Amino acid sequence: MDVSWDDLKTVMMLVRHQSLAGAGAALGVNYTTVARRIKRAEDILGVLLFERLPEGYSPTDAALKIAKDAGEMEEIEHSMRRKIQGADAALSGPLTITAPQLLIANFLAPVIDGFINQYPQIELRVLATNELLDLTRLEADLAIRISNNPGDTLKGLRLLRQENAGFASPQLAHRIARNPKEMVDWIVYDEYPNVPVGIHPYYPNNQVRLRLNDMVAIIGAARAGTGVARLPLFLGRSTQGLVQVPVLPPQKYLDIWVVGHPDAWKSQKQRVFREALVGYCKKHRAQFVS
Repeated sequence: MDVSWDDLKTVMMLVRHQSLAGAGAALGVNYTTVARRIKRAEDILGVLLFERLPEGYSPTDAALKIAKDAGEMEEIEHSMRRKIQGADAALSGPLTITAPQLLIANFLAPVIDGFINQYPQIELRVLATNELLDLTRLEADLAIRISNNPGDTLKGLRLLRQENAGFASPQLAHRIARNPKEMVDWIVYDEYPNVPVGIHPYYPNNQVRLRLNDMVAIIGAARAGTGVARLPLFLGRSTQGLVQVPVLPPQKYLDIWVVGHPDAWKSQKQRVFREALVGYCKKHRAQFVS
């Protein structure tokens, strides 16, 4: 009996993700299925592919060789599937898009609702994540990204230019307006730990009060009155309990793009979704700039 492609791909995924759970998530199966496939491949090939260690599965040289060759086979499979997608003229079947969570929740939800009403035969799947999914490996068909460099190897269309500015609770905004020379507390993103550049000189005293590593948490802290937060205009304007404050005037921020792989860009499902996005963004672009 020959080893199956599913089993070879499982070996590759276990080498790539270094855990049964990670490989299972990538393959869409549970970890027991991964373990069973690995054992079956070892039995058919007559070689040990992974050392079972307390800290996990450690690949042998044989597993690394299989993973390399299976990776080349995977690239051929993905290329074929992308080209088939690109030639697909049907307005039915699966379509997977990905976008940041807050962009979906605070802006894109209505256009998604309108799209599924207009094209009920298209099986739309939305992956809400800030991670840059790999469109070459078909982790998604289209990605909506907030970036000035959305992907050199991808085909892209700029949807929106945007700005950011300072936002705070109404109570804090009132206090700042009444006493602009007093200390202004800031909530900042952990990767940018300093007070923002470009603060208006009318508000000379500023300090970081809190650093957080998550935008939802930053918004919550700002609504609670902990300090001023720098947010994209669309996000600050659409969040109840926040108002724009002139401490940080609007500044240029990252653009919003829709990107896809060139092989699949001409797919009719991708085309109609892009058209819906473009029309919606044109209608609402005032939310993103001052």
